[in-house]
Amino acid sequence: MSELFDAVDALVASRSPLPPAAERKRLRQAHGLTLEEVASALKVRRATVSAWESLKKPTEPRGPEREAYARLLNKLAELYPAPAPPAQVPSAPAPA
Repeated sequence: MSELFDAVDALVASRSPLPPAAERKRLRQAHGLTLEEVASALKVRRATVSAWESLKKPTEPRGPEREAYARLLNKLAELYPAPAPPAQVPSAPAPA
């Protein structure tokens, strides 16, 4: 049964959009992971993970690495939800 679930997880991950590069980096850092640790787990180079998180021109992972990276990001997102946007403070009425 686990094999079926793994196949379903892989299928979903292969089609799920990845979060923006800044969110990828936030999630990794929130869990205290280094670029090297993520790269080692995904069997890619440190520079590859860095490129996936690049704010200037991020690259997109492909194939099994993408599926594994999406799974990692999804699990981290469950642990570290995106912070809520700051509440809008109503401005004081203009003096009359």
